[in-house]
Formats: sequence, C-alpha cells, structure tokens
Amino acid sequence: MEQRLNAYVEKMVNAIDDVNKIDAEFFSKYNVKKGLRNSDGSGVLVGLTEIGEVHGYVLYEGERKEDEGRLIYRGIDVVDLVKGFQTEHRFGFEEVCYLLMFGKLPNKEQLGEFNGLLGDLRALPNGFTEDMILKAPSSDIMNKLARSVLVSYSYDNDPDSIDPKNLLRQSMELIARFPTMAAYGFQAKSHYYGGQSLYIHMPRPDLSTAENILHMIRPDNKYTRTEAEILDLALVLHAEHGGGNNSTFAARVVSSTETDTYSAIAAAVGSLKGPKHGGANIKAMQMLENIKENVSDWADDDEVKSYLTRMMNREVFDGAGLIYGLGHAVYTLSDPRTILLKEKAHQLAIEKGREKEFLLYDAVERIGPEVFSAKKGTSKNICANVDLYSGFVYNALGIPTELFTPLFAVARIVGWCAHRIEEVVCMQKIIRPAYKSISKLQPFIPLEERE
Repeated sequence: MEQRLNAYVEKMVNAIDDVNKIDAEFFSKYNVKKGLRNSDGSGVLVGLTEIGEVHGYVLYEGERKEDEGRLIYRGIDVVDLVKGFQTEHRFGFEEVCYLLMFGKLPNKEQLGEFNGLLGDLRALPNGFTEDMILKAPSSDIMNKLARSVLVSYSYDNDPDSIDPKNLLRQSMELIARFPTMAAYGFQAKSHYYGGQSLYIHMPRPDLSTAENILHMIRPDNKYTRTEAEILDLALVLHAEHGGGNNSTFAARVVSSTETDTYSAIAAAVGSLKGPKHGGANIKAMQMLENIKENVSDWADDDEVKSYLTRMMNREVFDGAGLIYGLGHAVYTLSDPRTILLKEKAHQLAIEKGREKEFLLYDAVERIGPEVFSAKKGTSKNICANVDLYSGFVYNALGIPTELFTPLFAVARIVGWCAHRIEEVVCMQKIIRPAYKSISKLQPFIPLEERE
C-alpha cells in the first residue's frame, strides 16, 4: 500500500504545483495583504487587546517612522518589570503570569497565594505521565506537547464550558503543567529515541517555574542561581507579544468558535512549532555555529563581515540569503527583549567561560545590519531580535536544541490563555475573514468526454 501511495504521489505532484499558483498581480489588483502584512511590512490591524503591546514605530501623517522598541504587558513596560523583580532579587515569571491574567501587579499576599497554587498544580494527573507520555513517546517534543494538551480534555470533568470561571481554572492548570509536560516529553524522547537513561523528576511546589524546568530536565537536579535567573528572564520576555503573533492569533481564531480550551491551545502549539515562528532561535544558533566553524578569527570584524556578506549572497550556510537573529516585523531601532537578555547572557557567558563566543554574537549584531543594508541597497534600520541571544542562552544552560521551542511554549502559554479569555469574554464573534476567488468559471464536462 505504501508503495502504491508513493507512486501515485510521484505521478500527481506536478498537478499540485500547477494548480497552486497565484500571480502576484492579483494581490495588488484586489488590495489583498499577503500574510496579513501591509506594504510597509507592518501587520494589518485586525483586533483590539488590553493584554500586550509591541511598539516599534509611529505613524506620522500616514508614514511609518522608526522608533525605539517597547514591549508592554498590561500597560507596564517590560523593562520596568524586569528591573523591578531583579532589583528585589526575585524570580519574575509568576508575577508576570498574574499581571497578564488579572490585569494588575499582585501584592505580596496575592503573589504568595498565586505561586502556591501554581506549585500545587504542577504535577500531572494520575496516570497521565505513564499513559500519555511514556507509552506514546514522540521524536518531536512540540508534537508531544500538543498531544498532551489535547488529551488533557479527557482528564477534565468540565472540558467544554466557556464560563469565565472554567476558562480561568483550565488556564491555571495549563500554565502550571506546561513545564512538566515539556520536561517529561523531553525525557521520553531522550530515552526511547536517544538511548539515554530515563529520568522522571517530580516538580517541586516550592520552586519557581524556571527552577523547576532545570530541576526536571537535569539528571542531578542541580543548577546555579544565575542559571535559574536567566531562564526566568527568558520566560518573562517570551510570555506575551501582542495578539498579532502567529500562535496567539491562532489561539484567538480557534477560540472565537467557542470551542474548548484544549483545542484552542493545541492549535497555538502547532503554530509555534513552525520554524518561521518558534524555531527561529534554533536557526540563529545554527548559523552562529556555522560562522564559528568557518571564521578563523572571531575577533576580526573584517573576517566576520566577509562571511556574513557571503551568507547574504547565498554562498554559505543554508543558501537562504538571510542573517538569522536580525530584523523583526514590528521592532525597527531596537528590540527591548534583546537588550535585556543580552545583558544577562553576558553574565552567563563569563560564568561558563564562553565570553569569546558571546563577543562573536555581539559582532553579528553590530556588523549584520551594515551587511544587510549594503546587499539590499536600503537605509532601513534593522535590529537584532531576541532569537539571536536566546539560542545562545539556552545552549549555555546546557538545554538541548529540541527543547528550545517547547520552552517558548512554556512561556507563551500564559499569553495564549489571557488572549483566549479576552476573545471569548469580550469579542463573542467568530473570526471570519474573506478570500477572493480568482478562478475562472468553466463548464462541467461529462465523465466520458474528459481527457
């Protein structure tokens, strides 16, 4: 059967290529925003939200003017959030979860209650680990995470209700359990596909989310304070990015149908798995590994520039003509996440004895925009995005590459849940955009007369 199917696919694949072609002129003719992007690269405005704001430019008399990047969570600049909890030597992800879900910063008592509840909810339901993760391991942790989300429906006594109380309960459980699902999915993959020893460490209710992740994925459970702090920061910076990012928009689109929480969140996980979305930091790290192998003197800006130029000319690396980790759909002059993460990444690099490598990343950030401008013949500013340094951070923490995108999901689950609740409670209208058909009418031909 497989041989027959493959032969049929080989025979018919040209028909797929022939029938799936739409000339670019039609997009202009009908004013269709391909990829929901305006001609200047900005996103088409399709909704309103109070949860998060991504700022990278201002509109002045109809023109887009570049501006310093800002990331706002419920009206509070993420820079201020980070400086706040870091100054007080606290982990910040749980505080950000509370802010995004409930719209205000918690006081000490509220934060303690929230953290205690998350801690108690981290363990998976009875039998879940054995039956849903270990008995059906996956070679891809994101697929395992999506499956774990979907089967959570069967462990929920009230899975379909969209009453706000039920949505909040489900959200709290998913936010708490995502780190455990991802960690156990990783351990199952490492054991069944990698031949490694199987380690299933129970999450600890007294630890933060970042600490629990390191505790669960490491055989000896050990980590340093610096390691936990920088992972906590990475989670904070990935928790929310407005309603327009692909995975959050997917969650909102599916939520608008009034389906169950697990279906909507699984859709978001599937979106994030795509290399154009959640896998971008992996490409950036792979690119830097390629540069490290082919540039003899990492401190020589001229040599780095020459190699980046060859990369833009499609001569080296993956032939895509891209410098990964540079540029963003919204941010122009700066990405605030990059600035915050880079500072901590430097500290981690010193601790791990990898400062020379860190300086190579810095060189790509400095030189890359110049190479891009020369190649494209444009004065448009492009800045380093958070993916340039997040891959380095995870790698320096000893986190395997296959966990990079699942960790993104562990952070973004809170944004997805907040947007799902906002969509269901506030919008109450199914998202239904239009597509213009450009196919020509043709007559029906009787079967016996067809070629």
